[in-house]
Amino acid sequence: MTGILHAIVIIAIIAAVLFVLSFAVYFFNLDMKLTAALAPLFEKHYDKIDRDKHL
Repeated sequence: MTGILHAIVIIAIIAAVLFVLSFAVYFFNLDMKLTAALAPLFEKHYDKIDRDKHL
């Protein structure tokens, strides 16, 4: 029985840590800051793509 209780406690701790991490990403808007930092790399790649210019 203690094995099951131990597993439940570990799962609860992992869930709490993931919640805190996701809340920190939301609170500090880290997803958009990462996107803004990577945008020049994406634009550089996008500009190199050959395009079909025929209509």
